[in-house]
Amino acid sequence: MPKGKERHTITIENQGVDITNPNKPLWPDKGITKLTYLKYLIEASPHLLPFLKDRELTVIRYPHGVTGESFYQKSCPDYAPDFVKTHLSGDINYIVCSDLPTLIWLGNQAAIDLHIPFNKIDSALPTEIVIDLDPPSKEEFILSVEAALIIKEVFDGLNIISFIKTSGNKGLQIYIPIPENRYTYEETRLFTEFLANYLTKKEPKWFTTERLKKNRGKRLYVDYLQHAEGKTIVAPYSLRGNPEALVAAPLNWSEVKQSLSPSMFSLEVVLERIASKNLPFKDYSKIKSKQDFDKILLWLKEALPKS
Repeated sequence: MPKGKERHTITIENQGVDITNPNKPLWPDKGITKLTYLKYLIEASPHLLPFLKDRELTVIRYPHGVTGESFYQKSCPDYAPDFVKTHLSGDINYIVCSDLPTLIWLGNQAAIDLHIPFNKIDSALPTEIVIDLDPPSKEEFILSVEAALIIKEVFDGLNIISFIKTSGNKGLQIYIPIPENRYTYEETRLFTEFLANYLTKKEPKWFTTERLKKNRGKRLYVDYLQHAEGKTIVAPYSLRGNPEALVAAPLNWSEVKQSLSPSMFSLEVVLERIASKNLPFKDYSKIKSKQDFDKILLWLKEALPKS
């Protein structure tokens, strides 16, 4: 390699995007370079971009690879190219990644973890409900599986259509697509809190809503407070900054069983799933209008004790 940065300009959707140091190792333990990561983003983009589109983006960047120092970035840097769209919220000028050139530019910046809020930039109302199942460590991942299966039974009884993915680290995250611009965060929290309380009452030795880690013991934390305005969650198909190059991977519900492990879904595996059309979230947007959440909300408002 010559001294200094190797630089190329490629054309994506009629935009010139600079690529620097394509052979830089981003996941050195696996020999995954920046170029490999950019190729992943291109292949995953039809399935990743619908979740990033029109949302304020928070990223974790790893300029020296995942074994080096990392940092969160919310504000769009001054050196961003003109095609990168932004949205000013408070004093933060967020990047809005709605297209492939922006996604590849972010990849070139070694932005790996891609976190998004639950609402879009033109609305204060959530577009989905997400339940985060967070075990104390990877060794207790089975607790996420048990919680997810109990929740799925509840959903089936309520005729709720749901989707599930790994977090890319040590847990699982369940998604309920809902009609857009209809429900408030206060209303959706009624549902997430109901589920959390149901789990903790059903299996108090396994699950908890305790915020303080020191008080959780070996129980799985059911984070119903995470679904709120201003909070974010890792996007489906985002890579994570761990040594194994794991992905926040969409799953089929049939895959959620005791043999499941987050380590099964690395960059290479998810690329194979995409190539074979194993796309568990492919009907996600179609389900929004079919979800009958009004009936559930009415039941919750009548059944829950008034504060």
